[in-house]
Amino acid sequence: MTAKTSSTNTMHIGELAERTGLSLRTIRHYDEVGLLPATSRTGGGFRVYTEDDFERLMVIKQMKPLGFSLEEMADILGILATPDSAVSEGSGTLAKFLDKAVHQRAKMVRNLAQADEFIQRLRGRT
Repeated sequence: MTAKTSSTNTMHIGELAERTGLSLRTIRHYDEVGLLPATSRTGGGFRVYTEDDFERLMVIKQMKPLGFSLEEMADILGILATPDSAVSEGSGTLAKFLDKAVHQRAKMVRNLAQADEFIQRLRGRT
């Protein structure tokens, strides 16, 4: 269900869940912890989200497998929402998050390689 409000495309939580591949429960949780507060609510209390909310949720979805805590995610989202000209103040923090993301990705690559080796071992036995 898509509603139009003041010429801005909006969507209800079900459409947001469908577009992102995340569950309603996960999106509600991100709302409750403040990572993705609904832009507004309908008269009936249903959450309403915008394209900006969709983009924010996609960033959260990208951070999740890298092991960032909810607090770290909030910090990163704050930095990413800051205009480029003002990021220099948080560049040390941004560099720290980048290092963590690179490290976690490398770890995931190693784990994937181990999984591939194991699968090959099993296939060799069939």
